[in-house]
Amino acid sequence: QVQLLESGGGLVQAGGSLRLSCAASGIIFSINSMAWYRQAPGKQRELVASITFGGNINYANYADSVKGRFTISRENAKNTVYLQMNRLKPEDTAVYYCNLATSKTYWGQGTQVTVSS
Repeated sequence: QVQLLESGGGLVQAGGSLRLSCAASGIIFSINSMAWYRQAPGKQRELVASITFGGNINYANYADSVKGRFTISRENAKNTVYLQMNRLKPEDTAVYYCNLATSKTYWGQGTQVTVSS
C-alpha cells in the first residue's frame, strides 16, 4: 500500500516562505509524476505544481498564480517531492495535498497553509 506523508505546513505572514515535503512509502513502481494541489474553503481543488519524470529529465509545471514564487523539486532516493513557497500571499491559504501518479493515483492527507496579511 502506498502512503504519502506531508509535512511543512503552518502559519506565516504575507511575504514569508514555507517548504512542504511529501514522502512516499510502500511498494512503488514506475512513478509517472508527483504534484501538489490545494483547496481553499468553498473552492475546488486546483493544481499548484507538478513534476513529471522522464528518464534523466524532470518536467515541472506550475499554475499561473504561483509561477516565479513556488518551486517543485524531487529527491529520487527518498521518493520525496518538495514545494518551496516564497513570497506567500493571503490567497495562497489552503489545504495542500500531495499527489502521486503511477498506474494508480494516490493522495496525501493534506497540510494546512495559512498566510496572514
